[in-house]
Amino acid sequence: MNDQEPGRLALLRFLQQVQERDLARTRKWIADEERRQAERQRGIDARPPEPDWLIEQGLNRDAPPVYVHVGGCHMAGKRSKGAPRGAAMRALTEGVASCPHCRPDSELGFLDG
Repeated sequence: MNDQEPGRLALLRFLQQVQERDLARTRKWIADEERRQAERQRGIDARPPEPDWLIEQGLNRDAPPVYVHVGGCHMAGKRSKGAPRGAAMRALTEGVASCPHCRPDSELGFLDG
């Protein structure tokens, strides 16, 4: 046996050092991911609540509103703004259409005519 050949014990200690470095790196990745998830959750918790009612505006500034939606309706367009219950009812009485998907007229107890 060659005197310069590392012994089995030396090889195992080297392997241990490599694995400890790998484990330290993995623990750092886990800590980084936990921090990112905590930041994401803080962002979610800090969001303002969804409005109960939405009024979707027309294509330009002067166009009348086109729909009234229940807050969170998946069909509400980007031009939708939160509105209080009274404004949603008023819009319906003034002839703004009720979204056929979320049916805010039913939710508000609005009976046409």
